[in-house]
Amino acid sequence: MEWLLELLQILIFPGIVFAIVLAFVYEWFDRKIYAKLQNRVGPLYTGKSGILQPFADFVKLLAKEDITPGEVDKPLFNALPIVALTLSLMGFLALPITGLRGIISFNGDLIFLIALMTLICIVIIYSGISSSNRFSTVGAERAALQLLGYEIPMMLSAISIGILAGSMWVYDIVNTQVSGIWFLVGPSILGFAIFVLCGQAELERIPFDIPEAETEIVAGWLTEFSGKKLALFRLTKDVELLYLSGLAVALFLGGPSGPVISGLEPILYPIYFLLKTLFVLFLLTTLRALFARLRIDQMVNFSWKYLVPLAILQVLLVRVIV
Repeated sequence: MEWLLELLQILIFPGIVFAIVLAFVYEWFDRKIYAKLQNRVGPLYTGKSGILQPFADFVKLLAKEDITPGEVDKPLFNALPIVALTLSLMGFLALPITGLRGIISFNGDLIFLIALMTLICIVIIYSGISSSNRFSTVGAERAALQLLGYEIPMMLSAISIGILAGSMWVYDIVNTQVSGIWFLVGPSILGFAIFVLCGQAELERIPFDIPEAETEIVAGWLTEFSGKKLALFRLTKDVELLYLSGLAVALFLGGPSGPVISGLEPILYPIYFLLKTLFVLFLLTTLRALFARLRIDQMVNFSWKYLVPLAILQVLLVRVIV
């Protein structure tokens, strides 16, 4: 029966179904807070306070006509939305939610989680190139330029936490904070700020939505995608938002740990995970509301002139402390 329990964990809780449902809820929370900060209403009518609106949008896209242009690279064009969603779900399964380790957990899994983020960005680049559309190609090129700009400081900020904990295993990183203090409290607050900024760029959210700039290149690398493929990409972004928020919590905010009552850990850990990830999501939404879109040259200059040096400084500070 142990294999059945593991299968239920992967498929239901805290696995794939839980990730997808929570991703829709977090999209609703993101849209409501974003609207509030801009003095708007946001989702309202579908479900209580519009909470079912993201799911309704997903179903609507699934029902729309799925068009595959004649000049695209059809194998890549059809497969990449599925690959992108699979990668984001794999990242979520590695997050500690109901305990101090995820469903996928092994020594060095922090490197695996960082690599997953890079692979998702590579999928985006190939999605634009495979579309054989001038706007998609420009969007893919912009995504590649952003990748070079934010991946290095994001990787350095995450690795600095591994150095501080003395391990590249997410379980060890979370466990170190359980027995001590959160890494956010101390020199790693700089790394947290860098990680949040780079996470915003990873998700292509304002002010880093340059590869999808609708006022310049239609929808960038997404231009030729419609119907089910577009629905899967939209869902991928929602799951990736949840994944990056959860990774930030694991690295800097002690994971799902908090005051517990003996025997109630399976209930309290998910609650702490939800509260902490909502805090990170609130920061990401606030950034989205405060700034306007950057140009690609501004993004690259900001990354190489400021984020990369600050990330290197963060690693040096942690190394001196250790």
